[in-house]
Amino acid sequence: MILQVHIPTFPLNQFISALIYYDGFDPIHNMDRFLPDGNTEIIIDLTEKPQYIYDNETLEKIQICRHAWVSGVRTQPITIPSGKGSKMLIVAFKRGGGHPFYPFPMSELTDRVVGADLVFGRSFCELRERILYAPSVYCMFELVEKFLFQLGGDALHTDGTSKCVEYALANIVSQPSMKSFQELSNHIGYSQKHFIDLFKRQVGVAPKQYLKIMRFQKAILEIESNQQIHWHQIALESGFYDQAHFINDFKTFSGFTPSEYVKRKTDMLNYVPVS
Repeated sequence: MILQVHIPTFPLNQFISALIYYDGFDPIHNMDRFLPDGNTEIIIDLTEKPQYIYDNETLEKIQICRHAWVSGVRTQPITIPSGKGSKMLIVAFKRGGGHPFYPFPMSELTDRVVGADLVFGRSFCELRERILYAPSVYCMFELVEKFLFQLGGDALHTDGTSKCVEYALANIVSQPSMKSFQELSNHIGYSQKHFIDLFKRQVGVAPKQYLKIMRFQKAILEIESNQQIHWHQIALESGFYDQAHFINDFKTFSGFTPSEYVKRKTDMLNYVPVS
């Protein structure tokens, strides 16, 4: 398998964690349950083979994706191909970092996968064509960086509103066990209603919903780092009120109970084989 990761230059690196290229991934299974992780991506498929999204229960095809698509913040899992035979370039945004590049609020992409041409127009189709004929992966990355820099424009220079949401995001991600937003609200200085609206526009979901996703992700990391699993301890350390709330939220975000997840999971964080 070929895997190359590129960190974009300033100012793109304020919003994008990495550009990722891979080719030749060959897992033994065919489908993955992709769990909510608070992230957004642009996926550029460098093959002509269609990709599908499947129903989580029946595994029947419910959406077809071709050439390039965007994925918003998810509040529920989706079932996707395992990546066998794929050749892709992915724009992985930092949490809350996708908003300067989109012509509408990020809340319009929540729990949705949409063709990149429908979002960015014909110019994205032309970008993909140039990538296909690029002489190297490095040149591919350069093409994507140039496109994103032009797309972001003046919005790459964050204003006070963006900084306010950025501050809240940093606290939610680093402290998913927080019990109250009161201290955050005091520092931010906006009314609760106005702040929630700002957060949804920039991130895709309300702060409390994003906090739940981060608590779920904290639990996932706790499971990965503990050889002996004590569910009560993981629930408390991840910020859940009790074990019942932990199990309920875990099943909402993954489709599995915590015990079922442990039996199915692999080393690929947030990807659970289902077929």
